[in-house]
Amino acid sequence: MSVDTTTVKKVASLARLAISDADADKLAPELSNILGWIEQLGEVDTAGVEPMTAVIPNQLRLRDDVVNADPLTGGGIRDALMSNAPEAEHGFFTVPKVIE
Repeated sequence: MSVDTTTVKKVASLARLAISDADADKLAPELSNILGWIEQLGEVDTAGVEPMTAVIPNQLRLRDDVVNADPLTGGGIRDALMSNAPEAEHGFFTVPKVIE
């Protein structure tokens, strides 16, 4: 696909960029080359290739999300906490709706 100067000026106006005629003449072949590279990338067979988030394989080092049942170190005491709540619903504290 080739890009002419009128197309460059139209794209520049849509992007709210002010460019001169000389700049439009310089940008037209550059944009044509970029679109040519994009067409080449479209011809590459990517069937069976999994998408990557990075160029190197990396794994997130996360701990298992488990509830600690020891009451001294936390976890497993929801019922005891909810007994102190003035209002509770579905295991959560109920608070009045505040809209300002």
